[in-house]
Amino acid sequence: MNNTVAAIQMISSPSVVENIVTARRLVTQAAQGGAQLVLLPEYWAIMGLQDSDKVKVAEPLGSGPIQDFMAGLARELGIWLIGGTLPLASDDADKVINTTLVYNPQGEHVSRYDKIHLFGFTKGSESYNESKTIVPGTHVGVFESPFGKVGMSVCYDLRFPELFRAMGPVSLIVVPAAFTYTTGMAHWEILLRARAIENQCYVLAAAQGGIHPNGRRTWGHSMLIDPWGTVKSVLAEGEGVVQGDVDLAYMEGVRDSLPALKHRTM
Repeated sequence: MNNTVAAIQMISSPSVVENIVTARRLVTQAAQGGAQLVLLPEYWAIMGLQDSDKVKVAEPLGSGPIQDFMAGLARELGIWLIGGTLPLASDDADKVINTTLVYNPQGEHVSRYDKIHLFGFTKGSESYNESKTIVPGTHVGVFESPFGKVGMSVCYDLRFPELFRAMGPVSLIVVPAAFTYTTGMAHWEILLRARAIENQCYVLAAAQGGIHPNGRRTWGHSMLIDPWGTVKSVLAEGEGVVQGDVDLAYMEGVRDSLPALKHRTM
């Protein structure tokens, strides 16, 4: 079986229509390259001029142009498509749920994860506070795939290793993200590799990577990491596709030779 997976790197704009066009082109490129599972980045559908812009395009679960696009593309290309994150409508009219939706090759919505940890950062003139416009999730997200069990996380979740432990053993962790340039340069790769090493699984990270129309600069460096912590493929900046194979036999070999998961005591 083909075990190729791919991460899409984008520089999303305030225009949902523009971002859909870009996502279609890049996901199609990944599928044509043999990818059976494709991951979009966080906020792929909209990076607004203001944080509140995403509230205006929030969709109810199950309907709307963003979800229709993802379902249709998964079905058209016959792939597993993990929709980075999109803004879902919440019970609070001023806030959204930052949600990852998973579609199978038939275009069916099969799983969901709502981002639990909301990013907050202030350093000089640079400041972010996701809790102003986002309602946090409450449940760990996993789903079964031909690649084994997949664990879902989003961006800032990466700093909370207890979330990944709560997933149980997984073959693949996906991390759609929009890491800032400042924090990404310092911590992105080391955190991703740590999650791969301690959970002895593959990590696929799809990032935003460039200077956006709103002036924000994201770190990029979408990558695939193996269970030994080796970076198998990476794209530093700009739009593009990162892809590689998930070798489950290799993963089991790592776990057999260094049975850290069995040695856990708490």
